[in-house]
Amino acid sequence: MAAHAADKPGLRIAPFRFDVTPPVGHPLCGGWITPVVDCEDELEAIGFVLLGAGKPVVVCAVDWTGILNEAHIAWRTALAEAAGTTPDRVAVQCVHQHDALFVCLHAERLCAEQNAGLRVVDVEFFNRCLDRGRVAVKAAVPRRITHIAHGEGRVEKVAGNRRVAIGPDGKVGKMRGSGCTDAELIALPEGLIDPMLKTVAFYDGSEKIVACHYYATHPMSHYGKGHVSSDFPGLARKRRQKDEPGCAHLYFTGCSGNIAAGKYNDGTPEARAQLTQRVYDGIVTSEKSLAPTPIGSVSWKTHEIVPAVNPVFTEEDQRAMLTNAKNVPANRIRPAMRVAWIQRIAARTPIVLSALHIGDVSLLHLPAECFVEYQLRAQRLAPSRFVATAAYGDGGPWYIPVKEEYPKGGYEVSVANCADSVDDILSRGIRELLTA
Repeated sequence: MAAHAADKPGLRIAPFRFDVTPPVGHPLCGGWITPVVDCEDELEAIGFVLLGAGKPVVVCAVDWTGILNEAHIAWRTALAEAAGTTPDRVAVQCVHQHDALFVCLHAERLCAEQNAGLRVVDVEFFNRCLDRGRVAVKAAVPRRITHIAHGEGRVEKVAGNRRVAIGPDGKVGKMRGSGCTDAELIALPEGLIDPMLKTVAFYDGSEKIVACHYYATHPMSHYGKGHVSSDFPGLARKRRQKDEPGCAHLYFTGCSGNIAAGKYNDGTPEARAQLTQRVYDGIVTSEKSLAPTPIGSVSWKTHEIVPAVNPVFTEEDQRAMLTNAKNVPANRIRPAMRVAWIQRIAARTPIVLSALHIGDVSLLHLPAECFVEYQLRAQRLAPSRFVATAAYGDGGPWYIPVKEEYPKGGYEVSVANCADSVDDILSRGIRELLTA
């Protein structure tokens, strides 16, 4: 654990952005779906360096599906070196669109050993993205910030819980995913969600410099045919960026492991346009309540966790799936990623949770596909603070259900890399980050 604080510092913020759009032919979503055919709209990494509160702090949102294990450490290390800080003071969070990259360098090596044409990521392209990040961070121009503001707006008809079809045995049945045309599933209630899109903005006097937007849902409308896109959250963010070219707008996906748009999305291009409009409206609404106040104290806090491996997985059985040439690519690549996770935990390489506290605002950074309960829990733990949660940091764990969901089964539980004890470990870390 590390904490660094400064009282009413002379703060500066340096926004940066760089392109992370994969080339034609590159694997998408870890090699499980059609590789890149074309690009409908570019993927970006957008972030800021905060200066004046101890060593620099870097926060970055990336239009990729996920960055796992040593790949995530490589991202944080590259941005830290460029900013003149340490990797523990860098948060890298994916937005989690699926026509994008899902990167595990260890899994790529394991797959390459099979000589079967299995591909997770082009390592040269991955390294080029890190080089672009270093250049962008070093070139970022610091701006003075004197005020901070927060607001929120309700997003209508986007998010719904995926795990609402519960059978008489108490188990999750059919899943209402990102897109859905099943009338029975669509008719079910939204279920537990966080309907509020939250915004935290930084100002120099009355001039808005950076605005960070947070909303919890899987960010896919349609995907899988090779058409790279930042999808509806990215399109909404880009539209807002055009409204305010002088302000850097960032979008973070909250705890969405069990949240998606399937209740309101039939997977058509028309639905993508509707979802884009609804998220854009949520951004605009949340910004209407922004009331800048002078920045008070600033602190950065971290907490390391090493959760246990889900006991249903062993390295032996996952390697057997990886080496079985009869398996389809997805059923060889996924086990390779799981072997990488198992070996990581054996080496005791931690996941780093972090939080940036500015006055009564907390920006909380969590790993992987946390269930929405963790986000709601964080807000309850700090009722006097405005807590904005970004998930999809280090993607090694894949889904992170809360412990009471494990007995219910369902897709998310079936691919959760952590044992159910992760709930207590992660919740303890969140509590540590949000309490003095």
